[in-house]
Amino acid sequence: MSKTYKTYTMELAGRELRVDIGRVAAQANGAAFMHYGDTTVLSTITASGSPREGIDFFPLSVEYEEKMYAAGKMPGGFNKREGKASENAVLTSRVIDRPMRPLFPSDYRNDVTISNLVLSVDPSCSPELTAMLGSAIAAAISDIPFDGPCASTQMGLIDGELIVNPNDAQMSVSDLKLTVASTKEKVVMIEAGANEVPDETMIDAIYQADAINKKIIAFIEEMVADIGKEKHSYDSFAIAPELVEAMKKVVSPQEMEEAVFADEKQVREENLRKLKTRLEEAFAENEEYINSLSEAFYQYQKKTVRKMILKDKKRPDGRALNQIRELSAEIDIIPRVHGSAMFTRGQTQICNVTTLAPLAEAQRLDGLNAEETAKRYMHHYNFPSYSVGETKVSRGPGRREIGHGALAERALIPVLPSEEDFPYAIRTVSETFESNGSTSMASTCASCMSLMAAGVPIKSMVAGISCGLVTGEDDNDYVLLTDIQGLEDFFGDMDFKVTGTKYGITAIQMDIKIKGLTREIVEGAIKTCHEARNFIMDTCMSPCIAEPRKEVLEYAPKIELLTIDPSKIGDVVGKQGKVINKIIEETGVKIDIDDDGKVSVCGTDKEKIRRAVEIIRNIVTDIEPGMVFEGKVVRILEFGAFVEITPNKDGMIHISKLSDKRVAKVEDVVNIGDIVRVKVIKVDAIRGKIDLSMKPSDLER
Repeated sequence: MSKTYKTYTMELAGRELRVDIGRVAAQANGAAFMHYGDTTVLSTITASGSPREGIDFFPLSVEYEEKMYAAGKMPGGFNKREGKASENAVLTSRVIDRPMRPLFPSDYRNDVTISNLVLSVDPSCSPELTAMLGSAIAAAISDIPFDGPCASTQMGLIDGELIVNPNDAQMSVSDLKLTVASTKEKVVMIEAGANEVPDETMIDAIYQADAINKKIIAFIEEMVADIGKEKHSYDSFAIAPELVEAMKKVVSPQEMEEAVFADEKQVREENLRKLKTRLEEAFAENEEYINSLSEAFYQYQKKTVRKMILKDKKRPDGRALNQIRELSAEIDIIPRVHGSAMFTRGQTQICNVTTLAPLAEAQRLDGLNAEETAKRYMHHYNFPSYSVGETKVSRGPGRREIGHGALAERALIPVLPSEEDFPYAIRTVSETFESNGSTSMASTCASCMSLMAAGVPIKSMVAGISCGLVTGEDDNDYVLLTDIQGLEDFFGDMDFKVTGTKYGITAIQMDIKIKGLTREIVEGAIKTCHEARNFIMDTCMSPCIAEPRKEVLEYAPKIELLTIDPSKIGDVVGKQGKVINKIIEETGVKIDIDDDGKVSVCGTDKEKIRRAVEIIRNIVTDIEPGMVFEGKVVRILEFGAFVEITPNKDGMIHISKLSDKRVAKVEDVVNIGDIVRVKVIKVDAIRGKIDLSMKPSDLER
């Protein structure tokens, strides 16, 4: 006998959203079997029975699993089993995590895992969105403490019209890819990629999504009221008030304020180290206090910094609330690479290097999205431990590095030239040399300058900046901070990153540590970032490099495109590749041909590229009398010379056609290997015989 379960449905953007509760995964603390159209995702949440020892943070893990069977595909490669999470899966996990994490109790130390298994994909219904909703529902109906529910909506923009939860086809032509998460009261997360969308349009899209989220939350609340479990009790790890008071007797608030009020991160850290040592010595005999001292000291710093900013309008490094740290920019700092730039903002420094390659070297994608099979532009971000003065062995990019790289990549995609205008695959790599706040925004600025230095004809300059927030007792008591440094990020309530051109926004990523933002704060942050990024472009980036170079640099590959009749591809390739390999051997270029007849000729020597293109054009062009070719003498007989005018066609110059003067011996005029200019005199279509002439009088006619 099958188990009983409950099904809940609502209409969402013209499609049915169906949630089965109790049908599967009954042993999880909460499980939602999600169906949006034919997209199916199993979302579960589980928590450990006891807290994890020795940690001072909430241990939440979020997983998004893409199974190739969901899209009717086999995994790529030799191993026909899914391997590590794709970049899309990592980014989706982060988008689920960011709005939900602040809604769990900050003093909760039990391990919590949210898992999303994609079982089937309907191109009209996003599996990522389905997983976001499923995660929120599973948490809301579970017995795990969670101050939700929350909900998420995606927005597109096509021909000036906002589209709710666009399908794959719509998203591929949309000027906006926006995801907004909300609670019943406020917006809690914004993630966007945009094609220079104006601030007003972006704000309108955010709050249209927020309105839809409120309808979804009402739907979830009905489920919670019907089948939601009672939230379990837990061991609180909140700092004891008596420890806080004891600390103030050893280190006064004035001393703490003086310690954190420093321009340089290293000076501040040394000041704090001394204060913490004093506290450790004072509480050496009190085991309970010593065990909680690190977290309590962090909280003491946090309250001090927040009070300075909110009440006194003082920032730790002495800047005004809207002041950007000292800026500098350089290009061409790395020799021989295709493009390089370094951008420094205070103690945040990024070096970016651009590499250009033929389109054949674009990244191939093996994912659930049938529309995307390759990625032409790649931005990779690295964050070594030395950039923050730490010692840690690199284990490759983690979720943070992948997320920061994707944000800077999204920021620049809207201004890249088309493949027809610039037939290159492009990779930019941001190396973090020093970090003290918002390296992803510095990466955007450095990448933009690196691309321009490499001769990539981007349409507009792009810059990025982060806006921070410190809130008080109510919604009207807050301070926005331009260009937050690390300390303000750690102790503040928001990291609102916005990138864009002079004309509009290209990307947004908003992280918060509180339970939502008012519309006034969102609008203020967008305005603040708009003014700041224009300041960065005008005062720092433009004086360094105002526009893209007209040509790619010396060591970058040069590429020429031509289109041939697809039926002639076999002639260019030749039997077993003999023809194309001969062209490559002769000219030293790289040649790529697609099934539509688009040919890419790539090399570093322009003359050799020109020669290869000419050879290919000659191959695919039907030989007719009057045509002139440049060819190689390949054979000499007593009565004339044979010239290779294309890799698969030879013509003969009779001795009488070698010169306007009488020629006694063929070798008096040409020798094997000579490159000569010839004109087609006659073509025998039946016998395939081509007669040529080298006579100046024939060539001039």
